[in-house]
Amino acid sequence: MLESLSLKNKIPTHSFIYFLPPKKCLFFYFTVQRAHLQWFFHFFFVHTFGSFHYLYKMETLFRFFAQFQPISTDAQEAIREICSVIHLKKNEELQPIGHTCRTIYFVKKGIARIYYYKDGIDITESFSFENSIIARVESLFTTKPSRKAIQIIEDAELIAINATQLFRLYDIHPSIERLFRKIFEKGYVETVNRMESLQFHTAEERYSALLHEAPDLLRRVPLKYIASYLGITQVSLSRIRATLK
Repeated sequence: MLESLSLKNKIPTHSFIYFLPPKKCLFFYFTVQRAHLQWFFHFFFVHTFGSFHYLYKMETLFRFFAQFQPISTDAQEAIREICSVIHLKKNEELQPIGHTCRTIYFVKKGIARIYYYKDGIDITESFSFENSIIARVESLFTTKPSRKAIQIIEDAELIAINATQLFRLYDIHPSIERLFRKIFEKGYVETVNRMESLQFHTAEERYSALLHEAPDLLRRVPLKYIASYLGITQVSLSRIRATLK
């Protein structure tokens, strides 16, 4: 009894395989090793290829940035650390009405729109297609809740940039500040052009210009959203489409 107790104390409890017959012992050993290998390869492929996939997604964003301002590798890495990839389904809201915007989004895939209600009518302010930035800028800079919302109108993949952390990078990386200044300047010019289009162009001209900018618009966006964007009724839009055919 004392010998068996002494033996039990000397051999770790996890070493019970020493008491198994040789064949069973080998079988158990290789089973454990195979499980370890399976875990290792799963961990390796998920994390390695997941990282590569994320970096590939981010390269699309940096190619977009390069159109405005070159930035250093260190600046790119700083931006990567404040980004995340998100996926939303059609008709989901990215930011609801009353939300305070603290995020800038890059549309990698899909379509989003900014909209608001006036006298109970849903009005589309703008569309954002692939390779474009979308944000509620008036809320972003004033830190006040927005009266407008961002809705996904086609299954989308977006890169979300934390604006609070982004603004902190301005002093560390001046090239990032110049980059986003140019992006926001472009957005401002587009807003002015949009206002002037409503002031000086006919509905037919606005419709033609919109199709020129986004040829596949009719296939991807509901007509009711296009009509409200143009500032006309859906009946008027149907008439314009019939006339221009």
